[in-house]
Amino acid sequence: MMIQTNKLSKVYDLGDVRTVALDAVTFSVEKGEFIAIMGPSGSGKSTLMHILGALDTPSSGMYKLNGHEVGTMNDDELAVIRNRQIGFIFQAYNLLSRTTALKNVMLPMAYAGIDRRQRAENARKLLERVGLGDRMEHTASQLSGGQQQRVAIARALALDPAIILADEPTGNLATNQSDEIMNIFSDLNTQGHTVVMITHEPAVAKYAHRVLTLRDGKIVSDDRN
Repeated sequence: MMIQTNKLSKVYDLGDVRTVALDAVTFSVEKGEFIAIMGPSGSGKSTLMHILGALDTPSSGMYKLNGHEVGTMNDDELAVIRNRQIGFIFQAYNLLSRTTALKNVMLPMAYAGIDRRQRAENARKLLERVGLGDRMEHTASQLSGGQQQRVAIARALALDPAIILADEPTGNLATNQSDEIMNIFSDLNTQGHTVVMITHEPAVAKYAHRVLTLRDGKIVSDDRN
């Protein structure tokens, strides 16, 4: 099992105001699955993504990633999980705008201590894999939105993560660019990558194997496509 949660809850206490963002959420994701998480604003999907990405910890309940209990880890242990086990892809791409596509993809490998020559070779292969073999030396600011998201996908794959977490990956893209990006996700999943994606777009969620729908911090449906 790649992801396991059991009665996962997150509560925020702000003075006299108590907000239950997640309420006893239980689900699992098998290795190689592709799931979409949907729900209206305030449903808890972003909170769930933050916990799955080791960016936050639950108030109670259990979360295991690849057999490791994440919910009880300290900050240093969470940092290792984020760097080694999870590939993040964001709506806003989060690239260094004045840095080339190649160097953007090399960056996580530099933090991991990989030799520079090996970093460059790996980054070239990843950019070719997402169809940007002819754009490696372009800076992020010289690329279209769809191309920037391809760079972000290549960067997310740099350390061969256990799961890919994508937060509204097509939110800033036109329809044709969205389809191109989702086809890349489908190809990655076919190649064995586990993908968990937040989206508010039903047309995007259709690419996933399963769709989890959250409402008021609870899973209200778990449907297979």
